[in-house]
Amino acid sequence: MSAAIYPGSFDPITNGHVSILRSGLVCFDRVIVAVLENPKKQSLFTVEERVEMIRAEFAGEQNIEVDSFDGLLVDYCRKKNVNVVLRGLRAVADFEYELQMANMNRHLNKKIETVFIMANDAYFYVSSNIVKEAARLGGDVSKLVPASVAARLEDKLGR
Repeated sequence: MSAAIYPGSFDPITNGHVSILRSGLVCFDRVIVAVLENPKKQSLFTVEERVEMIRAEFAGEQNIEVDSFDGLLVDYCRKKNVNVVLRGLRAVADFEYELQMANMNRHLNKKIETVFIMANDAYFYVSSNIVKEAARLGGDVSKLVPASVAARLEDKLGR
């Protein structure tokens, strides 16, 4: 059974993330969505809230596991016995950063391979940060995130 880990902060998960995950399931039998616990980042949602939102979005889908981790991704990969990291690419700027991360991960663990999937062109401009900023300023982001996430954003921002 082939598996990949799809790591990220997912603060919040967007339709772009969902698209990457769905594309990943074309290539892999199972994908572990690994929510990064990063105390240096000022997140809108707690790790627990992010995990809960992602689990709700994919409830009943046996080939998707949702988990959280802290520390090095390569250590988490070792713990889960998975050697493939799934990452999404939106633009050239993403590629430079993702290439650095992939090479560092390979440096830390030679068994780790990174697979890049292009974002759906409907969401290539969407990021969690842009979604949060637009929502904070009163913008309608309902077409950029799953419906349950849009509702959680409204609740969190006091709308």
